[in-house]
Amino acid sequence: MMRSVAVLSDIHGVLPVLEAVLAEPAVAAAELIVVTGDHAAGPQPTEVLDLLAALGERAVLVRGNADRELAAVARGASIEVADEVVPWAAAQLAPKHISLLEQLPHPVTLEVQGFGPVLFCHGTPRDDEEVVLVDSRLERWTEVFAGLPDAVQTVVCGHTHMPFVRLVDRRMVVNPGSVGMPYGRPGGNWALLHNGAVSLHRSTIDVEKTIERVVAESSYPNRRQWAEYFIRSTASDAEALTVFGPRDGRGK
Repeated sequence: MMRSVAVLSDIHGVLPVLEAVLAEPAVAAAELIVVTGDHAAGPQPTEVLDLLAALGERAVLVRGNADRELAAVARGASIEVADEVVPWAAAQLAPKHISLLEQLPHPVTLEVQGFGPVLFCHGTPRDDEEVVLVDSRLERWTEVFAGLPDAVQTVVCGHTHMPFVRLVDRRMVVNPGSVGMPYGRPGGNWALLHNGAVSLHRSTIDVEKTIERVVAESSYPNRRQWAEYFIRSTASDAEALTVFGPRDGRGK
C-alpha cells in the first residue's frame, strides 16, 4: 500500500510546466504519480505524452474527456471540440500516442495508506466530462456519487482546473487543479496524498520564459495566443466558476 501519491491533472500539452512539477522534491519522492486526465490537448502533445510514458510504472494515467476526444479526432471522427488546438494536436500524434490515449482507464481506484481505497477520475466517477465544483450543492454530489462503494471515502477529480479540498457528507473530495491551463493564477497546480493527509501545491514558473519556450518549441500556428491566454491564467477562478456553474445543474 502506497504512503505517498502525487496527483497532477489537466496538463493540456504544456511541457515546461509539467517538467517543473515533476522536478518538485515531493513529486520526485512520491511512490506514485497519478494524472487525472486531459494530458495532451495543447501545443506540445507528443512531448508531454512521451514524458509521461517514460515515467513507466511510477505513473498511472487516467482518461480525461480531452484525451478521448483527441484520440477520436486522430482516428478521423468529426466531433465538436471546445478548443481549436485539438485538431492540430490530433494530427501530431503517432500511432503509439493514439493507442496510449485509447487505452487509458476511467476511473481508477488505488489503495493509499491512511485513506483506504481512493478513486481517481476526471470529471466525476461516472463521467469524464461531468462538472462538479467546490460550491456544488450536496444534492449534486449525492447524484454523481450514486453507486460509489461506501468504502471509497476519498475521491480525486480534475476537469475544472481549479484546486480545492472539501468534505461531502463525510467523503473527502480533492481537485489538484491544472498543470497547463490554470484558472486563477499562473503556475502548475498539484496535490499530495501522504500518510492520510491531503495538501495542495503550486509550482511557480517564470511566465515569460515559459511562454517563449512553448512558442519556440511548438509548431501550432496560434501557439503564442494560446500560451499568452492559458499560461498567464488570464481567466480568473471567479470567471471560470461563472462559466462552469450552470453545467453542474444548479438552478434547476
